[in-house]
Amino acid sequence: MPSHPHAWPADRWNTRPVSARVLAVARTLTSATRVLDVLTLLNPDGIARYFTVNPGSAFADRALDEYLHGLPGFTVLDWEDAVRHRFDLAVACAVHSSMHRLDARLVVLPHGAGYNRLVAESTGDTVSSAGLSRNELTHRGRVFVDVLGLSHPEQLDRLRTSCPEALDVARVVGDPCFDRMLRSRRSRDAYRAALGAVDGRRLVVVNSTWSEHSLFGRRPDLPRRLVRRLPADEYTVALVLHPNIWSRHDPEALLDTARRMGLRLIPPHQGWQAALVAADCLIGDHGSVSVYGAALERPTVLVATGAAELDPRSPGYAFGQTAPVLDPDGDLAAQLALALHDQDPADLRPLTERSLSRRGRSAELLRPLLYSFLEGLDEPGEEPVLPPYPKPVPRPGTTDGPTAYDVEGESEGTEVSLRRYPFDPADHTPRGFHALTDEHPGDALRYTAEVLARTEVRAEHPATRWLADAAAELPGLAVAVAALGPARHLLRLRTGLLLEARAEPGWGDPDPGIDPLLLGSAVACWLADGGDPAGLPGHGLTVRTGGHRTRVSFTTGPQGPSSGP
Repeated sequence: MPSHPHAWPADRWNTRPVSARVLAVARTLTSATRVLDVLTLLNPDGIARYFTVNPGSAFADRALDEYLHGLPGFTVLDWEDAVRHRFDLAVACAVHSSMHRLDARLVVLPHGAGYNRLVAESTGDTVSSAGLSRNELTHRGRVFVDVLGLSHPEQLDRLRTSCPEALDVARVVGDPCFDRMLRSRRSRDAYRAALGAVDGRRLVVVNSTWSEHSLFGRRPDLPRRLVRRLPADEYTVALVLHPNIWSRHDPEALLDTARRMGLRLIPPHQGWQAALVAADCLIGDHGSVSVYGAALERPTVLVATGAAELDPRSPGYAFGQTAPVLDPDGDLAAQLALALHDQDPADLRPLTERSLSRRGRSAELLRPLLYSFLEGLDEPGEEPVLPPYPKPVPRPGTTDGPTAYDVEGESEGTEVSLRRYPFDPADHTPRGFHALTDEHPGDALRYTAEVLARTEVRAEHPATRWLADAAAELPGLAVAVAALGPARHLLRLRTGLLLEARAEPGWGDPDPGIDPLLLGSAVACWLADGGDPAGLPGHGLTVRTGGHRTRVSFTTGPQGPSSGP
């Protein structure tokens, strides 16, 4: 039997009194982050908070342990230590029969959009969804869970078949993760900026659950193909991979080229919720992230349906069989444009509503339930609120952007329209001309480029000298550009003419900027279409990418000290 200590040794060092002890129980990183959503409903004052890992999952690894030890305000206990102590409340978002050993009132909730997946290794059968099976919810024939949280009444029907004795503890409480996303919608613009969806870019979020039946299991090349085939000034691509993929593989290494081409890789512990809120459209599979994205009414297309591993009675199965499909070998840009323009997100609402009920109400349903087990504490009087998610932070190395592009463009009068595609060394599809930054690795592309740009201001190497060196090294360049600031750049044309360019303020954009590589590409395109460089100081250019326009004026340079950096 577990011991029932009257005092914990650490109490001697507390500054605030402890009235209750709450244990968060994780089996994987996914379930750990979902438990934290729930615990945001508890006022931490007066509560000693602990975390433990229920052992046995194939996806519990060192990364989970490091994540838990980095959480402020939590004491991490190993499992055997946790079962020796008494807690007022334990909360888990994945259940296992060994949790009967806990000396606590146990609340179990799903760690996805309901209960959908068949995992015989956990349930011991091939017909019960993980989380609803008798083998998980009972010990020696007795239900040991005090509350089994459901996100929709539909799950009661399946529970009635899989474990009817658990109906007495089942409660439909909604989905706090989804409700946090709903509350986060007012932060959408900040999330989009953090993921590079600025200047009119559309944000495409690609997501994959785990297993061989998932998007990443079947088409690991899709993220790279998307960043190659979508114009970089019109689209931003972010990738969300299930934490179980991170546990068994190395996505940063597997996606290194795609990341250098501009792919935003979202870390496994945080950021995917904000990415969904920020998204313009979603490419996914049968995982919960796709259901959440569709429930947020983002146009959604699937690459894998997961029929082989889902409960055929579940809403997740129906969603996978019904949602629109993307052909990963087809014209990706055309398919996404069609989804963005023609898909009515409301068409999927009946499917997502079968997974997510009580929308916006999980806080008011869950908080009193949790406090009912904390006898030493009163529930706060203010309205229960789930906080918005923090801004997403992609993995390092995914936000710097490509260093080389294939550029297509055309000019009409003084307006130049461009489409830039990140250069992929494995894709030899001819597209326009090459433009690259001075930081681009390797020399082969450097000697075929039409445009070269130095994107950083370097006082130790003045712009005029760098431009002269670039022209001497690469006489085939049509345009070389050196940044003098966010909105100000110095250009050298093949003829040797120096021009200083400034992005002009526009309506609603008092502090404009322009990428020097984009500017150089626009000038190179305009010259190739017969533009007279002598006319640039008089009329300037308007640079268009998608629906975004930037007006640029030119003066003959250098202009004294202004060209020094």
